[in-house]
Amino acid sequence: MIVLFPLISTIASLYLPGLNAQIIDQGVVTGDTGYIVRTGGVMLGVTVVQIVCSVGAVYFGARTAMALGRDLRESVFVTVESFAAQEVGRFGAPSLITRSTNDIQQIQMVVLLTFTMMIAAPIMCIGGIIMALRQDVYLSSLLVVIVPTLLVCVVLIISRLRPLFRSMQEKIDLINRILREQIGGVRVIRAFVKDTHEQPRFDGPTTAL
Repeated sequence: MIVLFPLISTIASLYLPGLNAQIIDQGVVTGDTGYIVRTGGVMLGVTVVQIVCSVGAVYFGARTAMALGRDLRESVFVTVESFAAQEVGRFGAPSLITRSTNDIQQIQMVVLLTFTMMIAAPIMCIGGIIMALRQDVYLSSLLVVIVPTLLVCVVLIISRLRPLFRSMQEKIDLINRILREQIGGVRVIRAFVKDTHEQPRFDGPTTAL
């Protein structure tokens, strides 16, 4: 189902522009109202199928991603519980909290996007090129320029995002550490009226993140 629904949804998306072109070429140009109505009905049916399959793809993809996240959290928790105090100190409690919450959520999102978009992307790419060639081979030569340009842009974006993502993970660890210290020492902070001192200490890393 996870592969079938995106496949059908993508095929429907590629089929709709062809139907629209037929309405213009064989219906609007010739003034054939009956053909326009019939083909419009087919387009409506294809659109309904596309919507149902898109919803199904997101539903099953989300269930799979959440199930994976549940199992990963359980595995990480059980593993951390078996750590000795020295191992916990080496990794650090804030880092372990981030690994079992934020990092697993990132994996969930990747899995969800894989099942809803990345499966459909190659089908859309290949199918779109085939449909474009069927319509006009000469005009489709623009793809020779557009596709490599798009690939270069994607590579540049990813290369820029990787160091930012690493920095984000470090800042999340820092926020978790400060927040954990403040929650653990909230009575001391209140007793010595250190609210004004602790607030900028938390605001700085939050703003940086």
